Amino acid sequence: MKPRVWVPVAALAAFLIGVQILASAAGREYYLTQMIMAAYYAVVVMGLCLVMGYTGQISLGHGAFFAVGGYTSAVLTTTHLNAAAGTAWSETLKRLGLLVARTDLYGHPIITVSPGAAFLAAMLIAVALAALIGLPALRLKGHYLAMATLGFGLIVYRILLGSDFTGSADGITGVPPWSIGAGLVVSGRKMYRIRNYYIAWSLALAVLVLLLNLVASRIGRALRAIRDNEPAAEAAGVNTANLKIKVFIASALLAAAAGSFMTHYNGGIGPSEAGALKSVRYVALVAAGGMANLLGVLIISSLISFLSLRGYFGTLDHAVFGVLLIAIISLAPQGPLRPLRGWILRGSRRVFGRRESNHGLA
Repeated sequence: MKPRVWVPVAALAAFLIGVQILASAAGREYYLTQMIMAAYYAVVVMGLCLVMGYTGQISLGHGAFFAVGGYTSAVLTTTHLNAAAGTAWSETLKRLGLLVARTDLYGHPIITVSPGAAFLAAMLIAVALAALIGLPALRLKGHYLAMATLGFGLIVYRILLGSDFTGSADGITGVPPWSIGAGLVVSGRKMYRIRNYYIAWSLALAVLVLLLNLVASRIGRALRAIRDNEPAAEAAGVNTANLKIKVFIASALLAAAAGSFMTHYNGGIGPSEAGALKSVRYVALVAAGGMANLLGVLIISSLISFLSLRGYFGTLDHAVFGVLLIAIISLAPQGPLRPLRGWILRGSRRVFGRRESNHGLA
């Protein structure tokens, strides 16, 4: 990645560290809770930005992929496997770290799938579903992917809402913390709040750096060629169908990973995460951040998500969100960060230009 790209990423990392220090010093660490959740939602939005901004496709099912990751982790880590206790295969799986013995909310000993193994299962399921949906849809022209993913999202939402094993309308609670090693635990407990802040934002920044490197590579140039003129890209030798399905699967994988992390952090998940409105919101956040501007998408989506999660918009949340979206797209269709950067550069030139003139006169 070029140095000019590292600078804003490093500046954002420094800003996030400063936010944590100020919040702790001011006795307002509870703000970090919404910052953590905003980071996980930003991972979903950045993955969707890759699909929308760099291949010109629209997905209305990323809320469903988020829910697939979260519910897979929730179901596997809360389903009791006590009946298998003492069997040879369960002992083998325990030694491999795939099963774990723990206590439930009421202090009863239970055996469940380990969070790490559940996470891997969530990733595999997400890849399989993304391939199942994307392979036929992405080989067609137009907005077939949008229609296919919308239908997929509705199916997932109805299954989650009407199934007992997913908790129906109540969702799943009692999801255990996830120890990811080195003393780091994905959990919403107050004692882990600062560590979880850095876990969430390290994940978001790692995804940002990874995607920035990807779009700056030969693959990124091929993706932009597909977005700008797909027939010309095919004529130039780009396997457009193969590249689009790979990008779509990678995007779904990021959504599912964020869903799994968020579920362990919140200790549960509900069917609203798979709702169509949630997926539409992700699409709108990509548009608000600047479509093919990964850094802008991360910053704008995190800011809006934080404000919504803090309840600053109250019952008018969707209305205010709509107004903000219309304003951004009307006044800054490439995202608000680009014109802001231009204003800063012009302002600095004027200031430093005047100083140079004054020195010259002196």
